[in-house]
Amino acid sequence: NNLDEFFEVRVAGLQQLHADNSPATGPDGLTPAEQLRRIADKAHALVHVQYRCWNEELLPALAQERIHLWEARELKGEHLAFIKKYWREELEPVLTPIVIDPAHPFPRLLNKALCIAALLQPGRGQPVLGVVTVPRALPRILRLPEIREGSCHFVTLAGIVNFHLGELFNGYQVLASAPFRITRNSELYVNEEEADNLLEEIAQQLENRRKGDVVRLEIESTAPDQVVQLLREEFELDPEDVYLAEGPVNLNRVMTIYSEVKRPDLKYPSFTPVERNLPKAPEAFFKALRSGDLLLHHPYESFSTVIDFIDMAAVDPKVLAIKQTLYRTGDDSQVVQALIRAAENNKEVTVLV
Repeated sequence: NNLDEFFEVRVAGLQQLHADNSPATGPDGLTPAEQLRRIADKAHALVHVQYRCWNEELLPALAQERIHLWEARELKGEHLAFIKKYWREELEPVLTPIVIDPAHPFPRLLNKALCIAALLQPGRGQPVLGVVTVPRALPRILRLPEIREGSCHFVTLAGIVNFHLGELFNGYQVLASAPFRITRNSELYVNEEEADNLLEEIAQQLENRRKGDVVRLEIESTAPDQVVQLLREEFELDPEDVYLAEGPVNLNRVMTIYSEVKRPDLKYPSFTPVERNLPKAPEAFFKALRSGDLLLHHPYESFSTVIDFIDMAAVDPKVLAIKQTLYRTGDDSQVVQALIRAAENNKEVTVLV
């Protein structure tokens, strides 16, 4: 995840400077081009280490505990029947395969969307490229039925799509295929001085983040050179911008296995933060604060003390206004709910998110 964000913002910014022929910046005197070369060396080495860890350490350790992530082509029996049924009923209806030809240009792929590239042989002529996007609405790692008690089996959604490409591109022979994803420039370019409406300008820039220039291509290492070359040309990338995945493209998705496998013996015990024993009545609470500062050390001490503080302020008749900053909020933020209650209780609420 961190590497994704690094490419979306930092590498993208350097590529923009390089395209603009900007001079050397920073105390090291390196030009944007020199920085990009050094970053590529480090990033390629890091990705290699990631997949070596996945293939040589994690997969064998999981298998030892009877937890398996299979290639779709390795499945048989009940598991094979399961993915065929899932393909027919759930997956195939939501896929849109596209064959790239003069009448069908390359589709506009979203940032970090997982796709399958296929080298297709029509009845006559040269091979062509086909592309299908793996839908984000479906789980990327699918749990297979349990055959023997105590064992867990998984398969990737991309693997299922890849396995059925022949049915998807009907009338073509699939010569080769490989999952891939692109990372786009997601930096915000907001000119506060010239923006007529800053809110609208930021909203427009956020929408553009999904459509920025491509800064990185990740593709399965088994992809033939012809497919990699076609994608490189389409996205106008240099060879060092291509990162080969010796396993699932986007390793972050395999974290699903952690939550799906109910094996507490293989996980760190859950931590319970310490609850601070403080008064629950507003008068007594503020009296405790006046007698001395309260220092909370998260996550070792519970954040509930902060929630309680804002909850009390929201209903305390002596509180006239609440002014605060929030770094970010969740989908169902207790802090935001408390602030809404405060506003409904006719208190002045001002928050910078």
